[in-house]
Formats: sequence, C-alpha cells, structure tokens
Amino acid sequence: MPSKVFISGTAGFIGFHLAKLLLSEGFVVAGYDGMTDYYDVQLKRERHRRLCEDPAFMATEGMLEDQGLLDATIDAFAPDVIVHLAAQAGVRYSLENPRAYLDSNVVGTFNVMEAARRLKVQHLLMASTSSVYGANEEMPFVETEKADTQLTIYAATKKANESMAHAYAHLWNLPTTMFRFFTVYGPWGRPDLALYKFVDAMLDGKPIDIYNHGDMYRDFTHVNDLVRAIRLLIDTAPERPAAHSDIVPGDSLSPVAPFRIVNIGNNDKVRLLDFIEAIEAVLGFKAERNYLPMQRGDVPATWANASLLEQLTGYRPRTDFRTGITDFVAWFREYSGK
Repeated sequence: MPSKVFISGTAGFIGFHLAKLLLSEGFVVAGYDGMTDYYDVQLKRERHRRLCEDPAFMATEGMLEDQGLLDATIDAFAPDVIVHLAAQAGVRYSLENPRAYLDSNVVGTFNVMEAARRLKVQHLLMASTSSVYGANEEMPFVETEKADTQLTIYAATKKANESMAHAYAHLWNLPTTMFRFFTVYGPWGRPDLALYKFVDAMLDGKPIDIYNHGDMYRDFTHVNDLVRAIRLLIDTAPERPAAHSDIVPGDSLSPVAPFRIVNIGNNDKVRLLDFIEAIEAVLGFKAERNYLPMQRGDVPATWANASLLEQLTGYRPRTDFRTGITDFVAWFREYSGK
C-alpha cells in the first residue's frame, strides 16, 4: 500500500478534506498550493494551518507553472502516489479570465504529469469535472459516452487534461485515473459555490440570485463522500488490458493504456429550488429570491451514473443533500460568526 501521497491544491476545498482523511489513516502527505486570490486567501491559509498541526503533513506554497519549484518539491518528497487537484476553478470566471485556465490547468497539469512520469509513481490521480459533458443531454452521464461539446474554457482545459493524461499513460505506462467531480459541497467550501453564496447572503439579509429561474438540476455530492471515493480509488490503479475483450462492460478503461475515467457523484439529481428550500428549512426563514436567466456556458442539469465507482471500489456516495446542508450551515456559522 502506498504510504506517501503528494497532493496539489491542499489549501483548496477538496484537497484539504482529502489530506485530512489520508492523515487520519496514517499516510504521510505533502501539499502544494499557489494561494491565488481567486477567493479569500485567509480561508486557504486556515485550511493549511489546520493540516500543518499534523507532523505527517508538510506544505509548500507555489504555482503549478513554476516547474522548477514543483519538481524540487516532488523530487525531495519522492511520493508513491500523486493526486492532482489544484486548478483554476470556476465556470463563470473562465468567461472573464480564460488565460488563467490555460496557465494553471494545461501548463500546470503538464508539469505534474512530467513529474509523475519521471518518478514512475505507482498511481497518478487527477481531477476532471462533470462540465466536460458539456452539451450532452442523455442522463445520467456515463464515462464511456463521448464528451466533445464543452461549453466553457474551464471545461475545455479539463477535457484537454484527460487527453494529455491518456497519452502519457499510453506512452510511459503510467497508471492514471481521472475523476469527474459533480457539484461538490460541504464544510470549508469555496465562497464562489452556490451553497456558500446562498447561506452567506441569506444571513446578511440579502437576496440570492437564482439562474434559469430555478429550473436547474444538480448532482450534489458531499465532500466527505467525494474524498472517501478518491481514497478508495488510490488503491485501484488501472492496468493496461492485454486485449480489448478483457475490458468489463461499462468500464472506461482504455484498450491501449493503464488509464480510466471515473464519475464521482451522488447518482441523483436535485432540483435547485428544492435545494434552496432545504437551506431555508435549516436557517428557519425564507430567502429573498432574485430570478435570473441562464448564464452563458452553464447547463440546466448534471447527473452522474456512479456505477463504475461502485464496481471498482464497492462504494457509492449517499449523503442526502438535506443532511449535507445542515452540516455546512453549522460549520459556516462557526467559521463566519454569523
């Protein structure tokens, strides 16, 4: 079993929770994060501060594009496994600053892949997104369906990551798993995510913006479920099949590389207005609602088929969104003092 895991993005929402889980299981973890000001840097620093309380965790501040620092950090740590979560996130911000996505998500990811190739790690795991399904309409989304109609630069960079990773897995026999995240939420979440924005605005007595007039559906996935799935996938490195016939039906395993794509979602879709009503129930009052048209690049629905994740690991996310909202509000009140 691998004992040393390098995680990019440990000051981020998901990276923080994954590092915490791995540390609790006795792993030694090295974190790497750029601390960009896309959102409140203080929240990022507080996540890192808490992780640094564990002597088995070490942190480096640096950008993925800084190949010299990234290489020196990874080489010194000599990980068994690399989990690459750091990225320029946010669908809407990609309309304002697309170059940031190319720098971080394409150049930065290439630098991580090069390090994984050079060190011959046991398993490289990298984050993709449900946004790569783009204009696909057949749901729930399945990993084996074509995904060629991305609607934002953010989604396009993540699809590019999948293609780059497949090439490296094929060329260098580098076991690689890409996971496609669906709408992740929970304590220590990002301020640009819907749940954080809704709760923050409501507690301040401000209206909440509801796009597409509320006719939206999302596969809300609790962060604890998500990182548990990643933890199990660490131990499920893909192997290059000897023949195409060796691939089990429904498996996204490449016929020419130790490469696999896995959805991590709650296997359900929730109506946005039901999600908002659940927030209102937890807070004990109604939100002032500002209904707006659909934003450019957004999609009306996401919904994961999580059968492959369960087939590979025996695990499927199951946290009910009402439970997850209660969990988040308790953390938010304590963290914000509201």
